[in-house]
Amino acid sequence: MHVPDAFLDAPTSVATGAVAVAGVALSLRRSRGDLDDRVAPLAGLVATFVFAAQMINFPVAGGTSGHLLGGALAAVLVGPWTATLCVTVVLLVQALVFADGGLTALGTNITLMALVGVWVGWGVFAMARAVLPSRGGSVPVAAAVGALVSVPAAAAVFAGLFLVGGTAPVDAGGLFAAMIGWHLVIGIGEAVITGLVVSAVMGVRPDLVRGAEHLPRGGADVEAVAVR
Repeated sequence: MHVPDAFLDAPTSVATGAVAVAGVALSLRRSRGDLDDRVAPLAGLVATFVFAAQMINFPVAGGTSGHLLGGALAAVLVGPWTATLCVTVVLLVQALVFADGGLTALGTNITLMALVGVWVGWGVFAMARAVLPSRGGSVPVAAAVGALVSVPAAAAVFAGLFLVGGTAPVDAGGLFAAMIGWHLVIGIGEAVITGLVVSAVMGVRPDLVRGAEHLPRGGADVEAVAVR
């Protein structure tokens, strides 16, 4: 999913850069109330996990790569605003230290993974959570569904950007098919990992899971899954 330098033309890169700046600035403002002494350490752990997961790359086509995104997982654990910041920090470190993704394409990568990946994952999670029974066991399932959808969604947005401003000598149709096909497979793996990680956290500290805040704090079902 990391887009290299010069893969998209300058106007497209500038546009995605502007979107990224606006999204990160809004996230900084909205996440201030979330990053307390309880959530901040978890945010650091989430960023570390996403960083490690994204370092495993699968070549796709034309210099692009596919990997786990971690956006839905981060959103469910610490909320979408803080998750956007977590993934953005990961992408900054990868670009500056590991040359994973181009510097001129940093705005594009943040848009795809820290914005589309996080917010599509959170939105689908919220919809799945709304139709599932209101109990702790539904949270990992909804998180897995969000993760499953978020990965090909980000890939589809990238394919759309390439159609608008792609510069690489790659057939757009072939690139689209490769990106969606590979990321559907990656999405299944991300769904499994997301569900397992959220389930593990729910088992020991459900009070830390932002996506479980809707659960009541009393009753027999809560005693099994959540105690603040």
